[in-house]
Amino acid sequence: MCMKVLLFLLLSVPVFAQDWPQFRGPTGQGISTERGLPQKWSETENVKWKVAIPGTGWSSPAIQGDRIWLTTATEEGKSLRAVSVDRNTGAILLNVEVFRPKERGTISPKNSYASPTPVLEGDRVYLHFGAYGTACINQSGEILWKTRLDYDNGQHGPGGSPVLYEDLLIVSCDGLQTQFIVALDKMTGKTRWKKNREGFQAYTTPLIVRLPTGDQLISPGAFRAYAYEPLTGKEIWKVGYGEGFSNIPRPVYGNGLVFICTGHHEPTVIAVRVDGRKDVTKTHIAWTLRRGAPLTPSPLLVGEELYVVTDNGIATCLDASTGQEHWRVRLGGNHSASPIFADGRIYFLTEEGAAIVIAPGKQFQLLAANQLDGQTLASMAVSGGSIFIRSRTHLYRLSN
Repeated sequence: MCMKVLLFLLLSVPVFAQDWPQFRGPTGQGISTERGLPQKWSETENVKWKVAIPGTGWSSPAIQGDRIWLTTATEEGKSLRAVSVDRNTGAILLNVEVFRPKERGTISPKNSYASPTPVLEGDRVYLHFGAYGTACINQSGEILWKTRLDYDNGQHGPGGSPVLYEDLLIVSCDGLQTQFIVALDKMTGKTRWKKNREGFQAYTTPLIVRLPTGDQLISPGAFRAYAYEPLTGKEIWKVGYGEGFSNIPRPVYGNGLVFICTGHHEPTVIAVRVDGRKDVTKTHIAWTLRRGAPLTPSPLLVGEELYVVTDNGIATCLDASTGQEHWRVRLGGNHSASPIFADGRIYFLTEEGAAIVIAPGKQFQLLAANQLDGQTLASMAVSGGSIFIRSRTHLYRLSN
């Protein structure tokens, strides 16, 4: 699909408040059909409200209707909590303790004890704090079920977010000693299937890819990524990438290719055709990006172009089919948040509170550079004609 057709379709939809119910939004790929979003903001411009969030957490806002859900950790990680915020006013509606770990492991200086993003569906809020616990609560804050998955958080603390598929809640659990992916019954928290895999620590969020030949659950881990049947956990294919581990970015999919970031040591982006079976390392990698691959921010696919930004702020636009580079620009700043596409623009967010807004396309076009106070490592969310940004201390609603 060409860029002009994509933009026409996105800008021609009726105006409505689209939910942002999981990490990276409705599709899990950082795309929103919202319109009328602000292009410029500051601490004094286009801030509808700003509210202090107790504790510390780098989970992204998850939004459904007029409720926003975040996770946070207070008492230096001794209390792991779910916080609900009114989307219209910014008022904190609920602050519920979900877990109180007896022991806390080490975390990366850039991580928190509450980094995985909640998943929302109906009256239910699904919460994951890595090896510290997984739970489901309702919109009133009542805990419906809790469980603890038997693995460790690695050296850096909890990372990847859970995903929903039909009646399953699916989580990648890749610790230092134990690695597996598990599907829980979303109504009870009981294990429905579990697949062990060899590797090392990783912190990724799986992606559901819907195909005419059957849906696939794409789950990168250390040294290799896997595609599973979501309902059964049966392995469909796997692809290896050598020394890559501690992966964080969520994959994206389009036009028959899934784009996977391979992690530390020799970071690359690989484009993998999804029609393979068994080990496809030698047969289904369409192209590889070896220069400018991110360690933390997820890729963004808009039309026929793939956008990536390195942790130190170098952005690259590639032809998604071939990997050919269209442009490479230093945006500046450090980047942990994943970029988003909304209202015909691409938004990048630095760790230092700066947001760089560009036009999509084969030529780089800067539209705006904005600044908020404080650290910003969580990815942005979009809903109700607004952009939501979480800083270390506050949650912002940015509106025209």
